[in-house]
Amino acid sequence: MTLHIYNTLTRTKEPFQPIDPDRITMYVCGPTVYDYIHIGNARPAIFFDVVRRYLETLDYEVNYIVNFTDVDDKLIRKAADLGSTVQEVAERFIQAFYEDNDGLGIRRASNNPRVTDNMEEIIAFISELVANGKAYESGGDVYFRTREFAKYGQVSGQNIDELQLGIRIEVDERKDDAADFVLWKAAKPGEISWSSPWGEGRPGWHIECSAMSRKYLGETIDIHGGGQDLQFPHHECEAAQSESVTGKPLANVWMHNGYINIDNEKMSKSLGNGVTVHQLLKQYDPAALRYFMLSTHYRNPLNFNAEAMEQAEKSVSRIANAVANVRHALASLNTDPSVQEDANEALQVKIASILETFDAKMQDDFNTADAITAVFEWASEANSYLQQADSLAAGDLEALLDAFEAMNEVLGLVLEKEEELLDEEIDQLIQERNDARKAKNWARADEIRDLLTEQGIVLEDTPQGVRWRRK
Repeated sequence: MTLHIYNTLTRTKEPFQPIDPDRITMYVCGPTVYDYIHIGNARPAIFFDVVRRYLETLDYEVNYIVNFTDVDDKLIRKAADLGSTVQEVAERFIQAFYEDNDGLGIRRASNNPRVTDNMEEIIAFISELVANGKAYESGGDVYFRTREFAKYGQVSGQNIDELQLGIRIEVDERKDDAADFVLWKAAKPGEISWSSPWGEGRPGWHIECSAMSRKYLGETIDIHGGGQDLQFPHHECEAAQSESVTGKPLANVWMHNGYINIDNEKMSKSLGNGVTVHQLLKQYDPAALRYFMLSTHYRNPLNFNAEAMEQAEKSVSRIANAVANVRHALASLNTDPSVQEDANEALQVKIASILETFDAKMQDDFNTADAITAVFEWASEANSYLQQADSLAAGDLEALLDAFEAMNEVLGLVLEKEEELLDEEIDQLIQERNDARKAKNWARADEIRDLLTEQGIVLEDTPQGVRWRRK
């Protein structure tokens, strides 16, 4: 099988050919850190985490960069509202970003460069554009000559005249052309600023990612990703200014995930329907949030609502219960040397088929929605096997767990720390119940059984001791 990825640049699904056969460079636009990240930010964060994980299972080394925009109009306004500094606001919400991402089981990027730590590189990049005539200074600002780049519109699939008619083209008399976009902004009185050849100021949004991508990954990278909302103008402008300096494509593959709606309405400040990850982690199982994000193909839109999350929580609970029951069955067998060890050939064939299906779906443009069906097939097979209580074999249980771990390594639908902690709590309660029964404290023994029953844990008293499983 060969990994195929839908490339926004070509509008086709293509075989993936990395620049280096062993190492992949991937840049995903990160947040402007003036507030908690919202559910729209969480989708690319989770999805590209899965992309990175899967590429690593294919034995690639992945240099994965997610930047922080830590100076911006929004940050300046937020700092003024809070009576704080831009740096303090940025630091607060960078830490919040890490906490939310950790909560969602998202692995840390290889590097999270900040705009303010790369100002020298950004100014140098703009200087190169000015020097080759692709940019010009006007009143302390610097603008990119959009019409000088013949391929402008390649990422969004529109021509420059169509784009000029859109509402996102900023009209400014300081520009030579309405389609030109800002690379450097002259500082207003009292604003945070840096010295440059054009005076005190700070960078525009688009130039930041071009400079940091080149610094940390090189002139052309394998994959550039982000939400569909970044396709224009951000990624369009990135591609134009980068290629205008290097003469090379910024990225060979561009990937964009679809939008998230809230109760069938577009998420927007005007509607006041934005939901932060900080809030969601207090309401829902983090694994359910991952499941929700991955249960639809990444290029399709998602609709967030309470019903969808309720279903997601039930789904991850079913998967987690199957995993825990297999683990517990294996732990019980390890204490019983009389159990037969002959491998179940039919089960081994089924496991291999499930893994083959999972891999085929992931190879097909990271189709996590269909890959999850393989995980459910695994859960059904595991539950069916566990019903053969008198003929369980440690080798079969280990094969089941190995197969699940291979899939979970990619999707992260069971967050291991929480699951291991839960197992320990259950075992501790069962031991306490056993002690109560030995002491003939029947009331306490019944109380513990009822408590476990409420949590969906079924106890089975067998000659070999107490076994437990999840409903």
